[in-house]
Amino acid sequence: MVDAETTVERIRLLKVPLDIVNPEELEETVYDLLKSGKGQDVILLSLRDFLKARRHYEYRPFVQRAAMVIPISKTLVTGARFLKRKKVYRYMPFDFVISLLSILEKRELSVYLLGGRMRSLKRAEKNLRQTFPRLRIVGRYVGNFKHQEESTILEAIRKAAPSLLLVGKGVKGGEAWISRHDFQLNMGLRLWCSDLFDVFAERRRRPSRKVFERGFEWMVFCIQKPWRILRIFPFFYYKFLLLMYKIFNWN
Repeated sequence: MVDAETTVERIRLLKVPLDIVNPEELEETVYDLLKSGKGQDVILLSLRDFLKARRHYEYRPFVQRAAMVIPISKTLVTGARFLKRKKVYRYMPFDFVISLLSILEKRELSVYLLGGRMRSLKRAEKNLRQTFPRLRIVGRYVGNFKHQEESTILEAIRKAAPSLLLVGKGVKGGEAWISRHDFQLNMGLRLWCSDLFDVFAERRRRPSRKVFERGFEWMVFCIQKPWRILRIFPFFYYKFLLLMYKIFNWN
């Protein structure tokens, strides 16, 4: 949960935590979390993950104890306004990570990259070094590692003691990998963002900012993977839940 010393407000939407993080206060919030002296999980929450966080035996407690839960879906923002009358700030995943890395670079802090394929990871590291010259990249490892390599990777991360551990696609278990190894990882921020390294390596395009601001990024994803149109049903389920909570004044 967010440290009491920060200016971040945490609300609960359908019993799932969401943090109100003003972009102007993001830098202060990040430094406050780093000063806590313990591992802090940062979650970029989509609608799909939001619904998963209501019931899933493993993901729910992971979200509940996270240091920051940042909504990336416009439907979560409108839901918070409808049910809680709160203004919640939504972040574009790529922009959030860029802001986070910029904040770390200001104090010459460090990052460890875990995930992706070797070609993408090397290219991503090169581009990050060029974009953030004072950011220390203290290690990297591909995502499709073997099970017997895991202990070595965890030890390397502990020794490197990064201010931020960035985990991406290819790591078995995805975001759950962070949760499962919570006590084996050192202090610092931990963040999962699936296609991040491919975007940094310029191997995958992200939706335009205009498309994202209008909440139409799901259309881009449906074009890339048509089966994702089926996610319209969880969307309607979410809207139904909002209505029920509003009508019956459930907390």
